[in-house]
Amino acid sequence: MRIIKLTKQERWIEDHAEEFVPVSKEEYQKIAEALERKKRDAVLNIRVNSYDLAHIKQKAQKLGIKYQTFISELLHKVAEA
Repeated sequence: MRIIKLTKQERWIEDHAEEFVPVSKEEYQKIAEALERKKRDAVLNIRVNSYDLAHIKQKAQKLGIKYQTFISELLHKVAEA
């Protein structure tokens, strides 16, 4: 069996699962669609300035997430804007 490492946010959700409330079918469908859109299914290799990468890593560390995840979230926000 494969062991999955959870992010801080995922651990928080798991620890507080009993606090969540049921949602309507429509709301559930919206959530399911949002999760499907968030699915990562492509690989991207880019060259970046080492100074910028160092700052991105620092910001990601402050948020408690991996820098690759942080970059992915930034790209997603820009793509959705």
